[in-house]
Amino acid sequence: MISKNIERIHSESVQTCELCMMEMENVYNNLNLSKEEMDLLDMPKRSFTVHFPVRMDSGKTKMFVGYRVQYNDARGPTKGGIRYHPELSIETLRNFGFLMAIKCALVDIPFGGAKGGIVVNTKELSRAELEKVTRSYIREISDYIGPFKDIPAPDAYTDGQIMVWILDEFEKIKGKHVPSIVTGKPVELGGSKVRNIATSLGGICVLEEALKITDLDKDSINIAVQGFGNVGRNAAQILYREGYRICAVSDSSGGILKEDGLDILKVIEHKDLTGAVLDFPGSQNISNEELLTSDCNILIPAALSKQINKENVREIKAKIILELANAPTTMDANRLLLDQGVIVIPDILANAGGVVVSYFEWIQNLNQDYWDEEKVRTKLDKIMINAFKNVNAICVEDNCTMRRASLQFAINSILHAEKLRGNI
Repeated sequence: MISKNIERIHSESVQTCELCMMEMENVYNNLNLSKEEMDLLDMPKRSFTVHFPVRMDSGKTKMFVGYRVQYNDARGPTKGGIRYHPELSIETLRNFGFLMAIKCALVDIPFGGAKGGIVVNTKELSRAELEKVTRSYIREISDYIGPFKDIPAPDAYTDGQIMVWILDEFEKIKGKHVPSIVTGKPVELGGSKVRNIATSLGGICVLEEALKITDLDKDSINIAVQGFGNVGRNAAQILYREGYRICAVSDSSGGILKEDGLDILKVIEHKDLTGAVLDFPGSQNISNEELLTSDCNILIPAALSKQINKENVREIKAKIILELANAPTTMDANRLLLDQGVIVIPDILANAGGVVVSYFEWIQNLNQDYWDEEKVRTKLDKIMINAFKNVNAICVEDNCTMRRASLQFAINSILHAEKLRGNI
């Protein structure tokens, strides 16, 4: 039976793509794109399927299917994760690859977009089998990836260890060290510092830029964070250390509220000890739904998709929503929030910090020059601030959502590169 958690992660990623695709038609119309421009954007440059045998622990051989989609490389080598999922399809990966091209263009890093993976349920594999499957897949696609061709990274149900197997197998095939072939590696093997908190850091950076265009004062701000996994937990901890008041947090079991502010470091200790944030001393237990409509100025959905929808959107009190989760706001709710004057920092911008630090890892690998944490954070801030300013300028000029402005900026960037190359 397929794990519900696997289904959830896959579903949320699909919904993020679907939300972008629904908005894309409006963007194309706003930009008055020609048919040749739309045709160029609508089709991946290259996509392929590989089939390969793996000898399992039982001694029997099993066939596996792998994919890789390299969507657009006008702005640089393609970049994108490798995911393992039992219902993975090349059609879904095409959307993911397009979304990666958009995200890289949005934050103005010199990458195109790609995505790939293997049709497999990792819960059904031993560690030895998982390694064999990974290495076999890389042997099949090794001629089509490389530091200046296509650079893989972790995605759903792949991690730093799997990236090390990819690195090791690719280097064995090529007969030389090539650390820049893959990102998301452990620091000891060429990974970048702050990569584990990059998504949270990038999101907080654009949040602080958004605060500059509001009348909100730091001392009077209440923040609610839905989701206490890696991204939400890191975001809450960073904000708390920077002096912000976190009044509510939640995980899958429910949430807690303390109007004068939670001690997030102690909440983390409580969560590690009990497995949940519920029943934290001095706080009030609330539901995830109550957290969304709590009396907060800033709401950070960092858990599930479609949490803010037409049923609850009119009860949202936040003035800023930072989408660290994938597609937490539905299209209907997004439009209503615009009418209500709420600033929604869309997921495509809010959680782009991860790919930015992956770009830094690639640069460090190529130059064999490894940066300290301060340098990585400074460079990350600069890129995220510039991206926010570019998007906000379009919002002001066109009176549109930040989601539409983000897509519009990215599409223009990709098409400009194609025009410079003479492709259109």
